[in-house]
Amino acid sequence: MGQWSWVLSRVVRQIWFRAAVISALSIALAVAAALIGPYLPYRFGGEVGQDSVGTILQIMASSMLAVTTFSLTAMVSAYSSATQLATPRATQLMISDPTSQNALSTFLGAFVFSVVGIIGLQTSAYGEEGRIILFGGTVLVVAVVVVTLLRWIAHITAFGRMADVIDRVEDAATKTMTAFAAAPFMGARPPVTIPDDAASLNCETVGYVAHIDIAALGKCATDAGITIHVVALPGTLVHPNRALLRIEGAADDVVQDTLRRAFTVERHRSFDQDPRLGLIALSEIGSRALSPAVNDPGTAIEVLNALHRVLECLPPERPSPEVLAGRASVYVPSHDVATMLVDAFRPIARDGASSVEVMIRLTKTLAALAAQLPQARAPIHGFADGLAHRAARAIDEDGDRMAFSAAHAALWT
Repeated sequence: MGQWSWVLSRVVRQIWFRAAVISALSIALAVAAALIGPYLPYRFGGEVGQDSVGTILQIMASSMLAVTTFSLTAMVSAYSSATQLATPRATQLMISDPTSQNALSTFLGAFVFSVVGIIGLQTSAYGEEGRIILFGGTVLVVAVVVVTLLRWIAHITAFGRMADVIDRVEDAATKTMTAFAAAPFMGARPPVTIPDDAASLNCETVGYVAHIDIAALGKCATDAGITIHVVALPGTLVHPNRALLRIEGAADDVVQDTLRRAFTVERHRSFDQDPRLGLIALSEIGSRALSPAVNDPGTAIEVLNALHRVLECLPPERPSPEVLAGRASVYVPSHDVATMLVDAFRPIARDGASSVEVMIRLTKTLAALAAQLPQARAPIHGFADGLAHRAARAIDEDGDRMAFSAAHAALWT
């Protein structure tokens, strides 16, 4: 995905975007009733008084303002609950929830429509036909509000709860992991040995790489006649002493600025091109559930199941360089499966080492992944061996320790 397409996709997910669009449509509907009425080729048989339409609009304006305020308060409470109970990394997924955005935008749009309609009535902008059109538009808006309110009531009962947060993080992680499995090298060539004389192009700010425009890098490399080796993948913390990429060939200041603009660096990590962030977020939820203050091994087991489903998206075999070879002058490394295993399971293995239920589920998850991902069997086996040693030291009760040893031996020996 190009940089501008990525930026546009993020703008569309912002809560203010939908609110602005629906508010603009509401204003257009209210204004159209005044502009279209005089040009209708026929007259309506019925009559609608100005006071009756105005009364309906006043009731809707006052009620929609209250509902909008309540909905916004409920959304903020859900964000706070997800931050405290799960992980702050899930907040960006909660904010981009389409159902809550549609509800808030619809209520705000109905309020704006009512206010504009009231202003038009008070200034006598509507004729007889205009008031009938406005009345029809009001009935339509009321119907949309009722349907949206019913959906919002059903949605808010689970919005921000632990299961809802886990599902949202899992869905985001699955989407990113699926994209990573389809293009491990982001459409470029697999990495090769970088020559020692290749120049480093460092970042000018401190932050996380959120997006890389591979197409822009390929075009710049072709136009300038250089070879590019990307060394900072999305999710990498960069700073003025950390290289974004290495360059073979001569690159002047203009080319270097163009290459830097292909990297989007932000203060916080994003789920879009970073498959590790979803694993980290899920692992944080499981780790917090295992803290002494919470002590909820059931949630940790649910997180392990979610991590299993996410890692299942990885291909069973290593990708073929011939198939994935893209732009000949851009080389991009791939995320290491061993690092993903550490991101996903180390916090849970550390904080749940004394819980036999969690450790048994974790060793079963690792055994299932080893069977499904032959390319990752070596790091998975290594992690499973470390898990057995950790459990032997942390589980105090002899019966629990024997239960784990029996389950582990049945799966791995």
